[in-house]
Amino acid sequence: MPEPRQSRDQSGDPDARVYVISVAAELAGMHAQTLRNYDRLGLVTPHRTSGGGRRYSPRDVELLREVQRLSQDEGVNLAGIKRVIELTNQVEALQHRVAELSAEVAKLRSARRDLVPIPRSNALVVWKPRHQRDS
Repeated sequence: MPEPRQSRDQSGDPDARVYVISVAAELAGMHAQTLRNYDRLGLVTPHRTSGGGRRYSPRDVELLREVQRLSQDEGVNLAGIKRVIELTNQVEALQHRVAELSAEVAKLRSARRDLVPIPRSNALVVWKPRHQRDS
């Protein structure tokens, strides 16, 4: 039996677009037409080849499984699933941004440790522009 048409991605990248629609449908436990419908509804957006063929990533397959779980096990309708996906994407983006900002704060804190503290005094320094000092 011939092997399903699938590109080989040796990197293990979950975003690598390697599966044709028939393979992605089989991996997700769905019919290929269901994947087409989900694409039309914007639930899953596969990469398109120059010829218009859909290519799914391992992450897309996991999302398809989650769509199926929400629909069948939790009774969520497709509009609700789309909203869950949108909110999940927003949360992930915010978590990524928090991690970036936390790293930046840590970097600034470590740079601040390199500063040499200057002892405070009670002296007051008054500055006057040069033209006012001469009078």
